[in-house]
Amino acid sequence: MATSDSAASVPAGRPAERGVIDLDRRTVYSGLLFGAGIAASMIDLFIFHLALHWHHFYDRSTTEVALTADGFFHAFGWFITIWGLFLLADVRRRTEVAWRRWAAAVVTGVGLLQLLDGVVDHKVLRIHQIRYDVDLLPYDVAWIGSAVLLVLVGLLLLRRARPPSSS
Repeated sequence: MATSDSAASVPAGRPAERGVIDLDRRTVYSGLLFGAGIAASMIDLFIFHLALHWHHFYDRSTTEVALTADGFFHAFGWFITIWGLFLLADVRRRTEVAWRRWAAAVVTGVGLLQLLDGVVDHKVLRIHQIRYDVDLLPYDVAWIGSAVLLVLVGLLLLRRARPPSSS
């Protein structure tokens, strides 16, 4: 007997509830990816790399290597942005989008990418700093502190916009 893909992936017991959970997960993943992509492509790359010229994605080599790294970083940022939009389109095709939940996930995604960049790229790997030839402490506090704040606000909003559980 042939089964559809969605029926084959739903465990027996509560298929309707399982489908709602899967769509909610897709909504959240979509927002996280979109937010991280916007943080990478729009905020970090356009503002700090291109407009302000404060740093490149990889500053431990020549300018040519740094600009090439920026290109790959830009492509990665757009890739995850588009991936998030494809997931959003899939959710929208199946049901009404929980826009408050999606927006909360976007805020969380922006914060997560900024936190990853600030801690891993700036401090652990040291592939670039926010700026050079300045006291980094105020910049690090602002960058990492705002990232933590965005993640916390995003998680709080996600919790508040959680779909009601059907128990």
